[in-house]
Amino acid sequence: MSMRASKAALSRRGFLGVAGGTAAVSALAACSGGGEGGGGGGGDTLKFWNMPWGGTEFNPSDKEITEAYEPADDLPSAVYQEIQWANFTQTFSSAVASNTGPAVSSGGGTQAFLFESQGKIAYADDLLESWKANGLYDDFLPGLIDAMKVEGGYAAVPYNLDMRVQWYNTALLEQAGVEPPTDWPSYLEVSEALKGIGAYSFGVGAGSGSFTGSHIMTSFMINNGGGLFNADQEPDCVTDANIEAMEFVLEMVAKGYVDPGSVTYTSDNVQTQWKDRRFAMGWDGAGLAANVGGDVAAELAVNSPLVGPHGDFGALYFPNNIMMYTNTPSQEGSEAFLTYYYQNMAPLWTEHTGIGLPPLRSIADTPEFQSDVNAVKIIEEWQPISRTWGAPGSDALFLGVTDVDGTPAMGTFTQQILSGAATAVDALTTLQQALEG
Repeated sequence: MSMRASKAALSRRGFLGVAGGTAAVSALAACSGGGEGGGGGGGDTLKFWNMPWGGTEFNPSDKEITEAYEPADDLPSAVYQEIQWANFTQTFSSAVASNTGPAVSSGGGTQAFLFESQGKIAYADDLLESWKANGLYDDFLPGLIDAMKVEGGYAAVPYNLDMRVQWYNTALLEQAGVEPPTDWPSYLEVSEALKGIGAYSFGVGAGSGSFTGSHIMTSFMINNGGGLFNADQEPDCVTDANIEAMEFVLEMVAKGYVDPGSVTYTSDNVQTQWKDRRFAMGWDGAGLAANVGGDVAAELAVNSPLVGPHGDFGALYFPNNIMMYTNTPSQEGSEAFLTYYYQNMAPLWTEHTGIGLPPLRSIADTPEFQSDVNAVKIIEEWQPISRTWGAPGSDALFLGVTDVDGTPAMGTFTQQILSGAATAVDALTTLQQALEG
């Protein structure tokens, strides 16, 4: 890996579709993770590496779809390998560097942009152009394909979506006699009412391996027309919009609406607070209710996006993706396999395997998906207004976003805000200096 790459933290973040749950990724000693030999395929086979995006049923179902692929006579067949999150950064980087990696894979949401900078990615331009003829191109939800565009071409193809949305406990809001907030002022009003019944209204975690807190700091910046990068894809943290957003969060901290333990909470701690009905409102992935489970799960609902103080809508989200590599037994074969895969991957969602939200409208419109009212609300209301790490300058991802994706700099910044240990200007200035350094 390059010096820049070794510095970057390719966190899996909330990429797990089963709930967008957060967890740390250890950069352990690499294993080859190999399939049938090297060279992206091993003779007449094309290696497809995928991650455990969902529950126990996801990878078996995914493998079944993969191995049912019947290529044209002159193209390679596909072989499937599940790659664990625990050491995926080193697994991929070592395999790609030694040309023993896959021809096609998913992975961390910013992974394609790292390998693209190293010349290891096969651009998806021709594949996407071919999808204009078969209907796949127009089936993608808005903005997803554009998020994959870098200077050289399309670095990847959108796969599953990891959203950050506001949840609330319907029973606790009813007990407090309030309706879900619609904007920042009403968020404060609802928070005060919830404080009166002993519940917190800004449920997040920023402890070890829990990156959701940093995601929500960025979401509030985006909700105010701000974000971390300018149009030149350079860090630009200390802006009026960002300062105002962080001062709003600091106001919530000062008024006791934020659980003081949030700075150390893991994702498990956060879920416990929801289960114990200590969190009445908060921010998480699309699968929070499924993760919390029990009687409380039925009380949880997704709120509509908040209107920012200047009329802005916005939140942070992560369009996970599938990438093709230059090391392949056949580029035509890689593209043919992905065409088959996208035309046949709907069961991963319709059979509720726990993968994240679908990138295709045709899957989101199925009766099976429509049965989940919270997921439908997220697709209909949150996905169109959500933006990537590149905001406000761009919705396209790029190498620089790896500096904020689950990194210590973002963790420190978030803990400073949630603990009230620094002013908005000081915390944002420290973050800017860290990103520039």
